[in-house]
Amino acid sequence: MFILDRLLDQKGYVLADGATGTNYFMLGLETGYPPELWSLEKPEHVAGLHRRFIEAGSDMILSNSFGGTRHRLKLHQSEHRVAELNEASARLAKTEAKHHLETTGREVMVAGSMGPTGELFVPLGALTHEEAVDAFTEQAMALAEGGVDMLWIETISSFDEIFAAIEGAKKTGLPVGATMTFDTAGKSMMGVDPSDFADQVGQHDVLAVGANCGIGPSELMHAVMAMPQRDGVYRVAKGNCGIPEYVDGHIHYHGTPELMADYAVLARDAGVEIIGGCCGTTPEHIKAMSLALEAAKERQPVDADRLEKTLGKPWKNIEKPSGDNLSGETSRRRRRRG
Repeated sequence: MFILDRLLDQKGYVLADGATGTNYFMLGLETGYPPELWSLEKPEHVAGLHRRFIEAGSDMILSNSFGGTRHRLKLHQSEHRVAELNEASARLAKTEAKHHLETTGREVMVAGSMGPTGELFVPLGALTHEEAVDAFTEQAMALAEGGVDMLWIETISSFDEIFAAIEGAKKTGLPVGATMTFDTAGKSMMGVDPSDFADQVGQHDVLAVGANCGIGPSELMHAVMAMPQRDGVYRVAKGNCGIPEYVDGHIHYHGTPELMADYAVLARDAGVEIIGGCCGTTPEHIKAMSLALEAAKERQPVDADRLEKTLGKPWKNIEKPSGDNLSGETSRRRRRRG
């Protein structure tokens, strides 16, 4: 049985980790410097953050490889280091997961993070489908070599890029999850609707689909609840820790551990199987989410009213955001892998 299925069998949901970059800033990462290089330059910080998330209760951690394609690394004259950086990030995460299993008996899975290239596809830009697939394949193969359990495509905005990333990731033979960011009036930056995203991507033999990043937990759950479910495909909610604000020269997120705990319980009750945090989410937030999920054992129905009462009105400054036909509580579906 695949590790994700084993974890879901234990409690019905999987708690993922939180932010990478924003937590690295607190460890000294300078604005504009690529976090991916830390896997070789400061592995103690990368491994340490993985460890803190695991100790806080995360069942799934993502490798430090979000910007690990040649296109993103080229911005830092490191496009020739795709293999070594991605492999290193995967090995660091896998080592922490293995150590935790050996010392506590609790399994933790590792997903290889694959973020956007930062390039526009033709005809809006110069990137072709073939070039994108080649870049994502290069990254995915390195993550697989490093030992990840699955590939995790995240923070994508267009169908062109999500399909290229899935095609590249699938060449490893590993399971693939895919999430998009819906931060523009309920749609992605490139105009993709959450329902269309889940429907189309769900036809590409992926293990999980959902949303990550964006505005805040209310807007993220609004997007996830608008996604139709498909047999054999898990749903993902990995929301930002509230809304970022610039205070005293630094970015701060207004989301408290209590807010993220409420979000986690609501997501689970809505039938989301993989729940985590994105920007601004610290191990302290994950700990609060873990404790809340353990305490609130009885699931309660979720609809638009509960979403607004619990997390605030999503898209409150927009008259009718995309995906505003929430279906309420949804049934949970499982995928089995031998």
